[in-house]
Amino acid sequence: MQPDTAAMDPLLLAMSFMRRRRFEDCAQLCSELLEKNPRDQAIWALKMRALTEQTYVDEVEVDEEGIAEMTMDENSATNIPRPGTSFKNPMTAAKGKRSELPASAVRPISQSGRPLSGFVRPGTQSARPSTMEQAVRTARSVTTARPVTTSSGRYVRLGTASMISEADGPFVDPSRLDLAKYAKKPGLAKSLFEYLFHHENDVRSALQLASHATEAAGFTDWWWKLQLGKCYFRIGMIRDAERQFKSSLKHQDMIDTYLHLGKVYVRLDHPLTAIEWYQKGLRKFPGEVTLLIAIARIHEALKDTASMTTIYREVLHQDNTNIEASACLATNFFYNDQPEVALQYYRRLLLMGVNSADVYNNMALCCFYSHNFDSAFACFDRALSMANDEEMANIWYNIGCVYTSMAEFELATYCYKLALAASSDHSEAYNNLGVVYLRQHKVGLAAQMFSTSSELSPMTYEPNYNIACMQETLGQYASCYSSLRKALAAFPEHYGSKKLLSMLQEHFCGQDMAVGRGL
Repeated sequence: MQPDTAAMDPLLLAMSFMRRRRFEDCAQLCSELLEKNPRDQAIWALKMRALTEQTYVDEVEVDEEGIAEMTMDENSATNIPRPGTSFKNPMTAAKGKRSELPASAVRPISQSGRPLSGFVRPGTQSARPSTMEQAVRTARSVTTARPVTTSSGRYVRLGTASMISEADGPFVDPSRLDLAKYAKKPGLAKSLFEYLFHHENDVRSALQLASHATEAAGFTDWWWKLQLGKCYFRIGMIRDAERQFKSSLKHQDMIDTYLHLGKVYVRLDHPLTAIEWYQKGLRKFPGEVTLLIAIARIHEALKDTASMTTIYREVLHQDNTNIEASACLATNFFYNDQPEVALQYYRRLLLMGVNSADVYNNMALCCFYSHNFDSAFACFDRALSMANDEEMANIWYNIGCVYTSMAEFELATYCYKLALAASSDHSEAYNNLGVVYLRQHKVGLAAQMFSTSSELSPMTYEPNYNIACMQETLGQYASCYSSLRKALAAFPEHYGSKKLLSMLQEHFCGQDMAVGRGL
């Protein structure tokens, strides 16, 4: 039975809409009330909150960097960091245990050079490039790992239509406000700051308001210092943000402050320092899941899978419904040749309501490598029925891999072509299609596929190694040597590339000795 809303007080009804997360209805009702009384501060603040909630994004999770931020970073401490102490050089774990690192031959990497994490989150689709050439080299489409042009493009005003209350202007004009006056009213000031920061994306006005409010509070309010740090971080003043976050912690220990401070050190490429601050937060808030996940993400970026697995297990011990921990552990077990264990995690994701094409696709692969072929193809069928255009390419690619393992090359070729039809820049499909063509003795087509795959994904070693093997068979030793160097640059520990390179070096040395005897 619906309540009689006509008999309710309009302000109470607007607050009820706000509590029930009916933000559009709340903002519309507040607009009607403000037309009758434009000076009602309670309704004005309530409308700002409703508009803010429509566009609110957690700043801790928004850590995508653009090309300008990554290639023109002036905050880097060193250009040649020690292995395991920087995201630029994560090949060796901080403890020096190379045997615990995932090999690129076992665990695939994205087009930007990052290992697949099993869970899509901000930052996993791009990596910090060392040069501008590397930043713009990947294919330019929405399904690739090409970084955004600038981080400001991430903060789009999603509520533009809802903020218009009059035909001649927006709801709030920051240039006409006396920010110093509003800073002395804590209730209004906080709502106004969040509106300016999240809805209007007017960081400059939000920073001025936060500065005046901090001064009005006697420089003792932790919340305003946290907001100052967020503003400084948004405009790229990383060190100033660091000082504000540390000053905020002196007044009040808060989880968000530790998360933002760790985010600062991640941006500065100091992962070990970020881990130290997260661990300090854990000492204040034992078992906090968000801090544990932040530490696990850094270990994963550093390719320290042993520490990552331990921490994600601790996350599940604290919160057994955490989707990210379950997905990442499932991926790790799968690439460690334990598909049966990974399948149990994916089944748990289904029980928790994560009913998506990606989950069924991963379950199909686990079933196939567990030799449960009937269930594998049933899961593939379910994934295809639920997939969108972006997911369709990966599913057909995986089906092609299954048929390749079964030596059904005609069906594999058909699947790889369907994957390329869904996504024309799927580098792995081009590489595997080249392998199938090579087994069918179609050398010219195979060379074209390998070359295209190498251009689309320069961070993977497989295409260049396949080209080198083909060139070595054809006697093109100089070209083979060049391709091997590219493969080893992507994966220095690849045994096949190193063995073939040593054979070429012996061949070249033998030719030099023969020429010397002839002279």
